[in-house]
Amino acid sequence: MTAIPLTAGIEGLGLWTAQAPSWAAFRGLLAGAAVEEGTRPAPALLPPNERRRAPDTVLVALEAAQAACLDAGRDPSTLPSVFVSTYGDLAITEHLCQTLATAPLELSPTRFHNSVHNAAAGYWTIAAGAMEPATAISADFAMGLLEALAQLATGAGAVLLVGYDGQAPGLLRQVAPTEGLLGGALVLGPATAGRPRLRLVLVDGEAPAVAAPVAAGNAMAPLLVLFAAIARGDGVALLPAGPGRVLRVELDHG
Repeated sequence: MTAIPLTAGIEGLGLWTAQAPSWAAFRGLLAGAAVEEGTRPAPALLPPNERRRAPDTVLVALEAAQAACLDAGRDPSTLPSVFVSTYGDLAITEHLCQTLATAPLELSPTRFHNSVHNAAAGYWTIAAGAMEPATAISADFAMGLLEALAQLATGAGAVLLVGYDGQAPGLLRQVAPTEGLLGGALVLGPATAGRPRLRLVLVDGEAPAVAAPVAAGNAMAPLLVLFAAIARGDGVALLPAGPGRVLRVELDHG
């Protein structure tokens, strides 16, 4: 077991998946309540024309991020951010590959613009007017959580962490299996009394398979393990952190 001297207070949460299109809906689902499903995320930060053009992965990331900032009572423009996605937007990746193979001169500049891995972070900083640093990483949720807490430990007053992934289409399912659409966000600040807080410990082993009532097949589904533990109160969430490693997230309520 390797202790990591990283702790944080949880100031706000945001969540979107079709079966639970908010943090409140997810808590209700865990409690056995009936929940009205969502159709497509519609973050109010984006004007209607931008919402129509933006890919679903960008929409779900911004929807969760905005909800977490609102829950925390934080101005989105003041927060440094960490955006973590395992695969980015695979639907656009497949479209670009097919176009390059069959009709490369027809490649869409808009599709290419949205294919980069930091697309969601870019949309966020522009829409929120955020001038603080924005980090985009290709990894699982545990690595995003480590990055966010590392930024807190090195002087950031609070950090917005956003994890998201979408659906793998066609042949990409064979190499990048992920299903549905999922986005979750946390605003993390100093660990203070009276606020839910978490502590990270890195251990050897394998994390158990994700058992979640929604989006269990999504590449970012491990964040639901953490969100479920937060909803329950005090507890532990075990997140995959690479081959043979587990990020143990210990939770308490101060």
